[in-house]
Order: sequence, then structure tokens, then C-alpha cells
Amino acid sequence: MLSHPWIVYAAAVLSVRIEKARSAPTRGASAVEWVIITAIIAGVALGLATLIKTLVEGKQAEISNQFGGGGGGGGGGGELGDP
Repeated sequence: MLSHPWIVYAAAVLSVRIEKARSAPTRGASAVEWVIITAIIAGVALGLATLIKTLVEGKQAEISNQFGGGGGGGGGGGELGDP
């Protein structure tokens, strides 16, 4: 079973890839750098989103207070077609 041509081919391809990975030490370091940069960007984006949300909620409360807290909003309650 292990001498099947597809298994021999897969083993050869994997061994070539493993050898390339072992001989290129900067590849792993560059992947780690990308992960760190992505984490920093995600942190900044999350911080900005939180700041914007806080500012919008503050303005919403300010506007709501200026209008006396809103007003109850609608009523209705009847079925469709009722006058």
C-alpha cells in the first residue's frame, strides 16, 4: 500500500516542501510579524469603534434630553382596516 505511486508522489512533494520551510528561516519570522501587525491594527480599530460608539451614545442622550425624553411613540393597536 505504501508503494502506491500516489503515496510515493505525495511523500516526495511533502519532503520538498518541508526542506524549503527548513531552509527559509525568515519565512516564519515574517509570518509572526504579520500576525503582530494585524493584532495592532485590530486593536486600534476596536479602540476607535468603542470611542465612536461612546460619542454617538453621548450625543443621543443629549438630543433625547433636549426633546424631553422622547414621547411614547405611536399607539395604534387596531386591526388592519379599522377606521
